[in-house]
Amino acid sequence: MTEVLFYHLQNMSLESVLPPLLEKSLERGWRVVVQSTSQERAEALDAHLWTYRDDSFLPHATWRAGDLADQPIVLVIEEDNPNRANIRFLIDNAAVPADAESYERVVLVFNGDDPDSLTTARGAWTQCKSRGFEVTYWQADERGRWQRRD
Repeated sequence: MTEVLFYHLQNMSLESVLPPLLEKSLERGWRVVVQSTSQERAEALDAHLWTYRDDSFLPHATWRAGDLADQPIVLVIEEDNPNRANIRFLIDNAAVPADAESYERVVLVFNGDDPDSLTTARGAWTQCKSRGFEVTYWQADERGRWQRRD
């Protein structure tokens, strides 16, 4: 069964949160798709993932690359799954894809400081529950560690 995890960002940026989550996904041997809602955002993340740490980078490509099937992480703006990913990250209010059940895990990262993002996340939560997915809600504690909330 597909797990859907909702990550509630407050007082933190996607750029600081996403790379460690992607690293953990790769450590598990998963292939990853990150879906944004705009080319500009995907391009900014593309640049960030190459430089977010001085001693490391995350191997990835954007939807424009020719060898997507071989990429461990692909940044997209559509609902496709070009690298046969096990896990899909949804950012910037990207909608839960029609084929969500084909993933082991879907991670919806939303900005808790933005009313539109909260509304979108609440709608996605309801939709995922009605589709029978196992849904969980995660929020960072005061030290920045993710904690499951009920």
